Amino acid sequence: MTLKEQYEFLVFLLLAILVLELVARRLGLPPAASFIVGGMALAFVPGVPDVEINPDLIMVVFLPPLLMSSSYFTIWEDFKKQVNGIVSLAFGAVIFTTLAVAAVLHIMLPELPLAVGFALGAIVSPPDAVAASAVLSKISLPGRLVTLLEGESLVNDATGLVLFAIAVGAAVTGKFDSYDAVFSFFWLSVSGGLAGAAMGWLGMRAIRLLKETELVITATLLLSTTSYVAAEAIGGSGVLAVVATGLIVGGGHHDSVSAATRVRAQSFWRALVFIMESLLFVLIGLSLRDVVSGIENDASTFSANVLPLVAVVSTVIVARFVWVAGCAWLITLKGRLKLGRRSPITGRELVVVGWSGMRGVVTLSAALAYPADLPGRDLVLVAAFSVIVVTVLVQGSTLAGLARLLGVADPEERQTLMKTKAAVRLRLANLHAEECGAKDHPKSTLIHRPLELEHLEAAGKLVSAARAELLKMFRRGEIHEKVLRDIEHELDLEEMTLESRARK
Repeated sequence: MTLKEQYEFLVFLLLAILVLELVARRLGLPPAASFIVGGMALAFVPGVPDVEINPDLIMVVFLPPLLMSSSYFTIWEDFKKQVNGIVSLAFGAVIFTTLAVAAVLHIMLPELPLAVGFALGAIVSPPDAVAASAVLSKISLPGRLVTLLEGESLVNDATGLVLFAIAVGAAVTGKFDSYDAVFSFFWLSVSGGLAGAAMGWLGMRAIRLLKETELVITATLLLSTTSYVAAEAIGGSGVLAVVATGLIVGGGHHDSVSAATRVRAQSFWRALVFIMESLLFVLIGLSLRDVVSGIENDASTFSANVLPLVAVVSTVIVARFVWVAGCAWLITLKGRLKLGRRSPITGRELVVVGWSGMRGVVTLSAALAYPADLPGRDLVLVAAFSVIVVTVLVQGSTLAGLARLLGVADPEERQTLMKTKAAVRLRLANLHAEECGAKDHPKSTLIHRPLELEHLEAAGKLVSAARAELLKMFRRGEIHEKVLRDIEHELDLEEMTLESRARK
């Protein structure tokens, strides 16, 4: 395709995304499932051009902003509370699934080198951050489960990609050095995390110097890609680097940017994430054409591999349940022996965690990056595509229903959050009343009182005082960061309204 035709096709895909989003809402389906099915359908529409997906381009262009957005909105305190579970899933479950897939494939197809099985296992083992956020954002789960699943998906990509690189290296050279593998894993993880933390620290200082909203938004967008590229340049994990950068920027933005910048940046990032996520899932569906082409070129091989493909997909799903159940049993045993705390997650919640292993863009990119001159490439591509489709269409589409069926919800958590917000609003309303000398100030209002004041300058000072008090409450540990962010957003909107009135 010419450059003009590529642009026209991109516009066509964006139009298709709008239609598929409306279809998903009408049918009550997760948008990710609708986009993949729509992409699969488009793959066979006459006149739709062949789409060649460059895995390196996907990893550099799409993945950093999406990871940045997810980690930016991750609450650090909740992340720390769930760090044991996140590490268990992001490292333990990925390694266990890789080994399980390699063993099953070696049993089913012993003629393939064992390294091929390990490579395939590494490709399909990590649940995807993009798929997880796309599905979890549409359903209601307890906060600790959301933190666990989203935290896992942010970190585990690095594990899968490292294992994939080690397996491909072993397949190419025919040798496997456990020492080099452990050192590579350690270096990629540590150097990537440190590089991301450094970029986040430098980025926040640069952002504080920028005043205009457009410059701040551009800087945060560049920061995600810069962090990824910088970590990869020193041999570190770009994925972990972006996650570390996002956590630092997300935790430091409260007193670093203006209210207008914060509100507009959130709107920009929501639109960007929607477009990027949608395009990725549609591209996954469009990649079906390459998969079918490989099948047509060697139909006999494919028919002989149907059973191994089913076994691989089944192993990916079952291995996660086995790992989750095993970890829960160990935690329970330690609790009974008084060697540790009992698991805060119930058996029903563990079922939801086990069923939440959606794969996506990282699995597809790794499969496409599998060298063409190594054995089993068609099998690897078909297996990766099958795992993505089954986990997103089946697991992603039924996760909300499963959670409702099992009663996995926490209405008390939501009620507690709402009560806390109401108490904070009352406290800030009293602060407004004291500042204004209005002792009869209505106790149930927070946001709209300043709009009734005679002088906009005084109203702006009240908003600033309320913001300062809100940050003090958060830093003293009196309120959760969710409360901070929600009320901060209300104050941001109020400040923007005052600024708008002042300009009139």
